[in-house]
Amino acid sequence: MKERITISVSTINGSKHFHLGMTAQKRIRWAVAAIATTSLVTAGSIFYLMNEVDFAKGKQEELEQRSYSLNEELDVLKQLKDELEHDLGERESRLSTVSDRLGELENLLGVDVNGEAPLETRLDVAAINSAVRVAVLDSLPNGAPVKNARQSSQFGKRKHPVTGKIRLHAGLDFAVNIGTPIYAPADAVVETVRPSNKGSGNFIRLQHAFGFTSSYSHLKKFAVRSGDFVDKGDLIGYSGNSGLSSGPHLHYEIRFVGRPLNPRPFVDWGMDNFEHIFEKERKIKWVSLINKVEHRVSTQLQLSSQKAVTSPASSS
Repeated sequence: MKERITISVSTINGSKHFHLGMTAQKRIRWAVAAIATTSLVTAGSIFYLMNEVDFAKGKQEELEQRSYSLNEELDVLKQLKDELEHDLGERESRLSTVSDRLGELENLLGVDVNGEAPLETRLDVAAINSAVRVAVLDSLPNGAPVKNARQSSQFGKRKHPVTGKIRLHAGLDFAVNIGTPIYAPADAVVETVRPSNKGSGNFIRLQHAFGFTSSYSHLKKFAVRSGDFVDKGDLIGYSGNSGLSSGPHLHYEIRFVGRPLNPRPFVDWGMDNFEHIFEKERKIKWVSLINKVEHRVSTQLQLSSQKAVTSPASSS
């Protein structure tokens, strides 16, 4: 009887009594324990989940910030990409222009280069050929020594206008007035300055490179002295009518190791018709001369590709 628990419930209608035995008491205890345990577990779970939610929110904010930063970096990279694409487009356009202009230069130089060859190689070939031409045209007589002058007597055998004898006219005569300026047709050293009233009259001889000389006869006066160094285009004297002459003119000669050459091809020679001289004047070993100049130019230019190139003269 002591192990039984009596619960009394009083109302206006009277009292009611409930008796709980050992089994009921155990069930109630287990139920209370289960409810308490469940409450604790639920409370712990809620606390854990709240912490997880806070952590997740923090992570979300961090990811959102990171996403914002990445978007900004992506915008910067897109802008950089657009700028690089624009620069690349401009570079390709300029490269295309360079290639086209190089093609024009190759045609002008008469250079036969494979169009599929690297641009660097093509530039080297064009550079070497143009530099060779400039070097040769600076060193050897070319162009007329007087401006806008009529050629009155050509190279070859003729009857001398004063003596009447048939002899070799070893030069080219220009019909010019007294006092017409005379210019050096190439870089040179002044070998001879000779005043005279006989024969060639007042006379100048220039010594150029590779055994070439040029001379000027019947001058009025000199603008240089023996031993002077002159550049192509420098004033060297003035035309006249001195010596054995039938009238004012300039007698112009070109010689190679002492042998007279026809000056006409040299007067007509220039950058635009560089190969012209190779066909017109065959007494010169042009291949050897051009190869010498080409080797010197290649060394001076220090080309990037350092590949051998073929000069126009080498293929003649």
